[in-house]
Amino acid sequence: MSLATFLGRVTQTSWRERLILAEAVTSLAASALAIRLVPFRVLVRKASGAGAGRKHDTQGSALSVEKLHWAIKASAPYLPWKTACFQEGLALHAMLRRRGLASVLHYGVGQSPGRGLTAHVWVSVDGRILIGEEEAGSHACLASFPPAAEQS
Repeated sequence: MSLATFLGRVTQTSWRERLILAEAVTSLAASALAIRLVPFRVLVRKASGAGAGRKHDTQGSALSVEKLHWAIKASAPYLPWKTACFQEGLALHAMLRRRGLASVLHYGVGQSPGRGLTAHVWVSVDGRILIGEEEAGSHACLASFPPAAEQS
């Protein structure tokens, strides 16, 4: 799908969905900049801290989770910079936590015969992987943010 086709589809969405798409683009941009400019230890401290929600998954929050996931995946391919699992995961994690929804950012490594050692990031809510699920199974989780001890 071309950018023009994507923009045409955006005009057919509700204003609420357009706002969520705009937030996703902003979050992806902020994530891309943060990954380039902020030390990893600071990024993970932020991912573990402020805005951490503990809401139970009601029907409304489940719908919100799905909309946020949709917005990240729908907008990422059309940005003028390359996004990967780290940018998408960090952006989704931030959007969820801004809404008080508890999410976990996972960082893992794996071994691939053709590529050697690889890293991967995925995000889960209530144990269900939302983003990065396609490669999460082939990567061993090294760390979770917030850490498992803080996720009660």
